Amino acid sequence: MTKGLAAALLSTTLALAACSTLESMNPFTSSGPKMAELQAIKATAEARVLWRESVGKSDVYTFVPAVVGSSVYAAGNNGTLLRIDDGKLVWKINVGQTLSGGVGADDSMVVVGSPKGDLLAFSSADGKLLWKVRASSEILSSPALGGGLVVVRSGDNRLAAYDALDGKRKWIYQRPTPALSLRVTAGPVIDGKFVFAGFPGGKLIAVSTANGAVLWEGTVALPKGSTELDRVADITSVPVISGRTICAVAFQGRVACFDLGNGNLNWARDLSSAVGLTIDARYLYVTDDKGSVHALDMASGASIWKQDKLFQRRVTAPLARRGLIAVADAQGVVHFLSRDDGSFVARLTTDGSPVVAPLQALGSGLLVQTSNGGVYAIEAQ
Repeated sequence: MTKGLAAALLSTTLALAACSTLESMNPFTSSGPKMAELQAIKATAEARVLWRESVGKSDVYTFVPAVVGSSVYAAGNNGTLLRIDDGKLVWKINVGQTLSGGVGADDSMVVVGSPKGDLLAFSSADGKLLWKVRASSEILSSPALGGGLVVVRSGDNRLAAYDALDGKRKWIYQRPTPALSLRVTAGPVIDGKFVFAGFPGGKLIAVSTANGAVLWEGTVALPKGSTELDRVADITSVPVISGRTICAVAFQGRVACFDLGNGNLNWARDLSSAVGLTIDARYLYVTDDKGSVHALDMASGASIWKQDKLFQRRVTAPLARRGLIAVADAQGVVHFLSRDDGSFVARLTTDGSPVVAPLQALGSGLLVQTSNGGVYAIEAQ
């Protein structure tokens, strides 16, 4: 047997093992832990839908809507791309091919990606195609826009930067990938001279927007265990930034916060998450692999509260809005928690399909995109 064939078979075996293990965590399978039933709550806040639009199903992909001011851009697997301003449809197009990643946007353009690796940029004013280039592999995440660049993460864990004016590639960054890693749908983050992204092996990387050179590398988690599956410690969600602090969390690893400028570790604690975290002025909020939502002290990582009544409901990363913490689940339910103690204060049901994409801030409320393609603007107070 050739070395190449042996490696391919090993990779396939590990992938199947991973699927089997992760399937046991899926509440929709007969063999996995059962999803917690929702208990009645005493609502102390009112949640309501401000407006709703439909963009098409996500299929097996994760589509994160983009918010620029009061404008919302959303995409679906069938190639639909649209713009909504204050709840009114401005334009809606079909890009002419299947989509798998998006959306990234700024005041002038909106960018999406395809399973073939096509990166497509459109005018935010009218939806006209500006340029189209080919990345190194499928695009599963939202491109990041900033500093005249469009930075995209492809399925082979490469970061590539393109000129926002004409799509010409400016640089590419690649690092070694472990034998087994999780499917990552989280895009990069641009902040000034930095591009931040999490990678397999628990590494948070800061590269230069100018040339893609590594500026610093932080260890969120160290792979450990006797098997390749045990050693999966990937950062699968978008890192979050507050002032000079950047935080990230790894599956089968830790949550950690670093100095944004030099990568020095501020603190870290063991906690596994594949969906992500958010921060405000006081606390860091993270959803763990069992669906519990944690509030941690931003200065030290100490526990403030834990809400564990959403066990195995495939809960999204939290979003902090107006003194409330919002998460959504596999049945399309949006839950609002008290920022102070994690108790339930309101609940709202969308279209009943899973919410996989991270919730997005929209004005004083939030934006939800469901797997069935419902786009909801929601407010709670």
